[in-house]
Amino acid sequence: MMQLRPGIHRIVAPLGERFIAMHLLTGPDGALLFDTGVADSVPGTLLPYLDEIGFDPTDIRWVISSHCDFDHTGGNAALAAVAPHAEFLAGRADVPMTEDVELLISGRYGEFAARDRFDDPPETTAEVRRATGLVPVHRSLDGGETFDLGDRLIEVLSAPGHSPGHLALRDAENDTLLISDAVLGETVPTADGRAAFPPTYRDTVAYVDSIRRLRALDADLLLTAHYPVYEGAAVGEFLDDSHAYTERVDRVIEQVLASGVELTSLDLIHRAAPDLGPWPEAAAEYLIFPMTGNLERLVARGRVVEGERDGIRTWRWIA
Repeated sequence: MMQLRPGIHRIVAPLGERFIAMHLLTGPDGALLFDTGVADSVPGTLLPYLDEIGFDPTDIRWVISSHCDFDHTGGNAALAAVAPHAEFLAGRADVPMTEDVELLISGRYGEFAARDRFDDPPETTAEVRRATGLVPVHRSLDGGETFDLGDRLIEVLSAPGHSPGHLALRDAENDTLLISDAVLGETVPTADGRAAFPPTYRDTVAYVDSIRRLRALDADLLLTAHYPVYEGAAVGEFLDDSHAYTERVDRVIEQVLASGVELTSLDLIHRAAPDLGPWPEAAAEYLIFPMTGNLERLVARGRVVEGERDGIRTWRWIA
């Protein structure tokens, strides 16, 4: 936990074997908090840090949820309790799931249950409910909005792909991009750097476009939610590696399907996973998020056909 640049604070809270980084942007005319972590993150990590630096949480004017996932919005209710005048904001397409945890569970985490027979285990769903405290969103954002902190403007960027309404922030004065989960590398890491599970982007076309637009800004500092701090040349390397991984997924899909087999999503994942990352089998099944996005892109390109067998979705390569 530290101030990385003038008025940019990175507050890292535990998240099981991983971590969640919240970011506080401060200026003479107020402060903006980007993500609140899970419910425990606010009393357990954020408030002690604010007390340490002598910052009054009632001075937080805006709370922007980067996207709807529970580990980014779960502390919203706890934050609202100590910053009652703060305005809560989120990307327009993510607002419903930022306000309703049951919709988040069924519509996002349970997206593949019916068609692909993949879902979170019950204990994971129970933890999502326990760790999430949501509040109504006061205002929807589309990208292009600015927030005046008094000494600089913070620009909101639309960065969909991981979720439809994902947002990023640009602090041009500090040559910094705050992107949360907009770009996800080759694996999501544990706190000590081991591979936890695959990069769970969902809409590959939007994801690649977001990466390209972020890359074009040529920032010197890149701040994410679950990865190390990237500075200088490492910023471009992380973004380029993330883009390259989407092409790697395409190549592996073709290698598996080109023999003419018709596979369900999970069968395809089990065959492809060894060439896509070092995760254990249970974690590798979360490849269903990025691989579905890539498969949908390949369908649109006329390379893959989507079918069905016994009520389960299948995929077949077109020679």
